[in-house]
Amino acid sequence: MNDASWIDATGAAMWALVEQYTGQVGYKRGTKASGLNDHPPVIDCSGWTALLLSEGMAAANRKAGRLLFSDADVAAIHTWSDRLIENLERRSGIIVTGDHITVAELPPFATIGLQQGGGTWAKNHPRPRGITHVVQVVHRPGDHAPYVSEAQGMAEPYGLRLLPLAEWIAETQNNLKPGMAWAVAPFAE
Repeated sequence: MNDASWIDATGAAMWALVEQYTGQVGYKRGTKASGLNDHPPVIDCSGWTALLLSEGMAAANRKAGRLLFSDADVAAIHTWSDRLIENLERRSGIIVTGDHITVAELPPFATIGLQQGGGTWAKNHPRPRGITHVVQVVHRPGDHAPYVSEAQGMAEPYGLRLLPLAEWIAETQNNLKPGMAWAVAPFAE
């Protein structure tokens, strides 16, 4: 997008969800945004990322006063983790891989897909890259500090969690290798 005014609106919309749900929602594989209505509320990684991105895209459209992201753009992110990364890469043409996933090299609001195994359930969809986990970079309003928001079922704390981007990269370093990690720019034109 040529006009950067959408950044604050997008960031605020995504951050509002992070504040509302982080630490309040558990993890349940295969559960999308509708799981937030369960008692107790649950969601999986791709469901959480899709919800954050959908809210961000809607906020960008409102701020621009025109359609920056179509219904097809939004529909393309409501899918499993590997396909979500593939669809965003196809749309933007931007991808950062492996050890290039650093605080300095990531695009704003990057969506990051990782190979984290998963066993037999990971064969539920075609996964050309083997991505079984996806996270979303969000920015705190005011200082725009980058954080990773994720629905995590394989590391504590389980459920929705928020970590400063640099801390998340340090914790995830063993997975940030070529052929194991990919980051895309979901809001690039």
